Amino acid sequence: MTARIIDGKAISAKRREQIAARVAEMVAKGKRPGLVVVIVGEDPASQVYVRNKVKACAETGIYSEKIEMPETTTQEELLAVVHELNGRDDIDGILVQFPLPGHLDEDAVIEAIVPEKDVDGFHPESIGRLVVGKDTFVSCTPAGVMVLLEESGVDLSGKEVCVVGRSNNVGKPAALLCLAQNATVTMCHSRTRDLPGHVGAADVVIAAVGRPEMIKGDWIKEGAVVIDIGINRLDDGRLVGDVEFETAKQRASAITPVPGGVGPMTIAMLLENTVMSAARSAGLE
Repeated sequence: MTARIIDGKAISAKRREQIAARVAEMVAKGKRPGLVVVIVGEDPASQVYVRNKVKACAETGIYSEKIEMPETTTQEELLAVVHELNGRDDIDGILVQFPLPGHLDEDAVIEAIVPEKDVDGFHPESIGRLVVGKDTFVSCTPAGVMVLLEESGVDLSGKEVCVVGRSNNVGKPAALLCLAQNATVTMCHSRTRDLPGHVGAADVVIAAVGRPEMIKGDWIKEGAVVIDIGINRLDDGRLVGDVEFETAKQRASAITPVPGGVGPMTIAMLLENTVMSAARSAGLE
């Protein structure tokens, strides 16, 4: 068996076309969705991510601004910018690019963004609403995972899902979203005793642990679906996921590549959340 490759680029492109059409409809009714991305410092990876987000906004007709702040920015200065953006009617989404320089408190910044503009889905209120099954902004990467599964025809109802990774922004929301689709979910992490056993029992494996090729391909059950959220750069410059791709694709029925799998969906879902926020504020839902 050789796995079908789940093409995140193609699925993302389809989603962006739908978003652009929705934005055009809203603009015709007098409302252009607006997103501001705030970046502090000169982290090279963050610069790339922010550039991609601004470009994606331009391609779909969403108004965007990039606010660049120096590495020496104080907590008070950053929070002042967030509070100003909270009050702007033309801005529907606020994204502060992480990681922040070490002297800044990321949790305080997340909590300073009003939940109505929390298009990253990181605010405790957004997470809480997800837990209890209320409509909310969902963190963009796990939201993108669900779209990939849906577009690939994977029905999670009754399936055994193993989520490897317990971060607040990826692993935990992914588990909750799968649970909402009636899956039986096992949460694993770096200290799980029998990780190969849990992975090997799963119909769907969602890897989000942030360690290159930690999940070995021969752990994967024959016919399982593998969603690899990890993106890790090796010393030789290659990008690899959290799953040993070449071996896993011989056992899985479908698998996401790295790069080109989950990554493109993250920005698409950010755009979708921004449009949703704009529609709510303008009464155009």
